[in-house]
Amino acid sequence: MNIPSAIFVCSAPDLSACPDESLPEFAFIGRSNVGKSSLLNTLAGVERLARVSPTPGFTKLINFFSMGKTWRLVDLPGYGYAEGSRKHVSQFNHAAAQYIKRRPNLCCTFLLIDSGLEPQPIDLEFVQWLASNALPFVIVFTKTDRGTAESVAANIAAFKKEIAGWFEQLPEIYQCSSATGHGRTELLGVISKIVDAGPAVEAPAPASVPLPPEIEPPFRIQVRAGKTEEKIERTKKQLKGARPW
Repeated sequence: MNIPSAIFVCSAPDLSACPDESLPEFAFIGRSNVGKSSLLNTLAGVERLARVSPTPGFTKLINFFSMGKTWRLVDLPGYGYAEGSRKHVSQFNHAAAQYIKRRPNLCCTFLLIDSGLEPQPIDLEFVQWLASNALPFVIVFTKTDRGTAESVAANIAAFKKEIAGWFEQLPEIYQCSSATGHGRTELLGVISKIVDAGPAVEAPAPASVPLPPEIEPPFRIQVRAGKTEEKIERTKKQLKGARPW
């Protein structure tokens, strides 16, 4: 896929502030510090299109970029670590969840997973949420250049094993490295195929066995404020009744 231009369109705090729905959109989301911004720059072929920050949770708005004026790349707030108050962190995750569930021209969500880590509960919970809502997505393992081929393969295999029982057939899975450019052609190929075909990809078919109860993001969020760190764990009592928003 040739991208003649990559232009920032706007940032939106919530679904109502998103731009018009005239172009197909492809959203990228993942645990904070997964390498999302670097990957977006690699895909667009523009070094500083999405701002790369050493601070986890830097992206706080839904950011839209026009790719050749034919489709949009959407940078969603990450989940996990984030700077700010508990209230604001909740709003960021809520906005991303509403965008993924309700945006009519969203064709596919690319869920980014750090290939250097064993399966993380928060990533598994996000897969559960996507599956329980029958949302179309693919999984992309990032930073494959940072570990040995054996460790990367082992982590990916472990992740597949964790989610295998939730689907009749696993979602499409890709590997990438922003440092080497590995995986760029494959990911752009996924987007190109969908743009050319028109309709969005189908959601992975869930398994016949019951999925865990639907969980709405944010799942578990750690808020950093200066030198203090607070871990917020949802208990059954907190989850009972109305939604946590």
